[in-house]
Amino acid sequence: MSHRRLTPSAIRRRIVRQECDNAALTEIRYTIASIINNHTHLEVMHRSLRGGGFDAADCEYLHIDNTAGEPICAFSGLNALLNEARGRYVILCHQDVRLMTNDRTDLDARLAELEARDPAWALAGNAGGVSAGQLAVRITDPHGANQSVGTFPARVMSLDENFIIVKREARIGFSNDLSGFHFYGADICLNAATAGWNSYVIDFHIAHLSAGKKDASFAISESMFRNKWSNAFAPRWMQTTCSLIHLAGNPVQQLAGRLVEAPFRKLSRRLPGAAGWTKPEHKNDVA
Repeated sequence: MSHRRLTPSAIRRRIVRQECDNAALTEIRYTIASIINNHTHLEVMHRSLRGGGFDAADCEYLHIDNTAGEPICAFSGLNALLNEARGRYVILCHQDVRLMTNDRTDLDARLAELEARDPAWALAGNAGGVSAGQLAVRITDPHGANQSVGTFPARVMSLDENFIIVKREARIGFSNDLSGFHFYGADICLNAATAGWNSYVIDFHIAHLSAGKKDASFAISESMFRNKWSNAFAPRWMQTTCSLIHLAGNPVQQLAGRLVEAPFRKLSRRLPGAAGWTKPEHKNDVA
């Protein structure tokens, strides 16, 4: 499903910032941000988090209200929330998540452990894909109580969207050319990976009241996601101002590309439409 994309300024005007006493505080540790369509769920979620220690002056709460007006999708809405967030860590969560036995003290400890283990982490969550057929899960939801699958922290290639922690200094966001409410967890993990950052499932146990659903919009989002990232990772020739490089993920394709790089580089500058090239004056000039 394609969602009509509002302008960034229009989306920003839809962001609601909960009143707090931290306006003058220079260091916000946690931003809790959500896109909501049910005020009761939001209020209960906020009470749960505040009761678990996320009530200090170094916490802020933001949300986008989709109960009225043009619906804002996850990709553009969460990007706007990330831009607006002041926290060192931005918790992007569904309106129907609830704390259980773990609280802020536990999350502080898990993130400190993750930072010590891998300073290049950018994303953390409670469920995700490790590899084909293998998941890492630490959650209670309609699929089961107190699920614990894997050894934590588990490095993953995707994260479930119910609860994603973004390390804000990584400057990671969601794709501008995708829309909807599915696959944005996988999308931000791929954006992180291509920028040199890593994603993890951590041992932070919360409840998610929804089991998720696969409706017609899921299939559409899956197709859009597949097409976008298949095109992004397709082998290609990359022309820079000083070199022509063949890019490919397959080792055989990489080798083949390297073998033809030099001759094709010279040929490409003689093709119809070639422009901007001057003949090097010295042997060591970049060609």
